[in-house]
Amino acid sequence: MIGIIERFGAWGVFALMVPESACVPIPSEVTLLFSGFAVHQGWMSFPLAVVAATAGNLVGSLIAYGVGASRVLAGVPVVRGVLGRWESLIERQGTRAIFTARLLPLARTFVSLPAGARNVPIWPFVVLTTLGCAIWATALVSAGVLAGAAWVTVSSVLGRVLLAAGVGILLVTLVRGASGRARR
Repeated sequence: MIGIIERFGAWGVFALMVPESACVPIPSEVTLLFSGFAVHQGWMSFPLAVVAATAGNLVGSLIAYGVGASRVLAGVPVVRGVLGRWESLIERQGTRAIFTARLLPLARTFVSLPAGARNVPIWPFVVLTTLGCAIWATALVSAGVLAGAAWVTVSSVLGRVLLAAGVGILLVTLVRGASGRARR
């Protein structure tokens, strides 16, 4: 990952953030911490790192929004249940749920699917996604800058912890979905 960011700079950050926001499990936390390290090394400026990450998040989120709006995934049993829960959350909390999810690990990656499925108006979705992703990117790029010389230790530990947490949450979701179907 650092090689991509070192070689391509802001374009590398953008390229890594698009699939992450399009529901491909590439942890944005690691990408953004690497981006902060790149800023620390002088490979790119802080504002450019944040703008590239935010733009990549927005493009990936719009892709996932489109997939959600198409209802293609609604036929997959596990996805249908998860989408249903998210859609009801969006119905209760409104667009505030989108902004809040953008500030939470894992939820930030997948909130675009139910937002699209729920037909959240595109402009509020874009504005809230951009604001939430900019805050997220600023915080994590800042942390990467601060980590600076200790980068190797921070990235390996944080990456493993976040990957384990993501896998754990996915497993809990799958088990709950399976046990809910078995009870019915």
